[in-house]
Amino acid sequence: MNFGVIGPGDIGEVIISKLREAGYPVKMANSRGPESLKYLATKTGGIPASLEQVVQDVDILFIVVPQKAIPELPKGLLNRAQKETIVIDVGNYYPFRDGRIHELENGLTESVWVERQIGRPVIKVLNTIASKALMAAGRPAGSKDRVALPISGDNTKAKEIVAQLIDRIGFDSVDAGTIVESWRQQPGSPVYCTNPTKEELQLWLRKADRSSLATNREKALKAFYPTRDADYQAQIEAHRSVLINEQNNK
Repeated sequence: MNFGVIGPGDIGEVIISKLREAGYPVKMANSRGPESLKYLATKTGGIPASLEQVVQDVDILFIVVPQKAIPELPKGLLNRAQKETIVIDVGNYYPFRDGRIHELENGLTESVWVERQIGRPVIKVLNTIASKALMAAGRPAGSKDRVALPISGDNTKAKEIVAQLIDRIGFDSVDAGTIVESWRQQPGSPVYCTNPTKEELQLWLRKADRSSLATNREKALKAFYPTRDADYQAQIEAHRSVLINEQNNK
């Protein structure tokens, strides 16, 4: 399989590294052009490309940019991708970073908004794990402490392919429903950056409360901020202290 990554920042770089460790070829692109990615190419083995090149001839394309950058992608960019290319939305909406996006403030599911912006259906995955955890928390299949990740989308076959990939890089997964239902894995949900096991993930997806997402997102951000330079276990505990406690108190 061939992969493309738009947005090789913190989480994007880890995705590239994980795919390269698994033996896959990976193209990568950002808004600044291939020349800006030479160091990352040396570090990860990813192949620098233009935005127009990165979407072409890939089986899976990861979009790993802030929500505010989605409308700034070249218009019709995804028209250059193959019809069969699976497009993965890894992004999350944070108003402090992205500015207030009217549709999202009024309850539109984040990945539905992304689909409308890019003109292609997406699969939502890898948005619920911090970059440090993605790098270090992978475990062999069957491990009791194996972290599970939710996968949302409307294409069942595409979700199955993505689940196989997630397994190969060291994580379990749970089908979290349609793309409209992917609000259950947005920031503020009990599954967001809490590194749940498969059993916990199944339970917490069912118990997620849409009405409290925005409030809990801000509480979790405040708890996380002091741990931003700590190891991933400290970051997970910070999120759990807010998001799981909130869930248990209901």
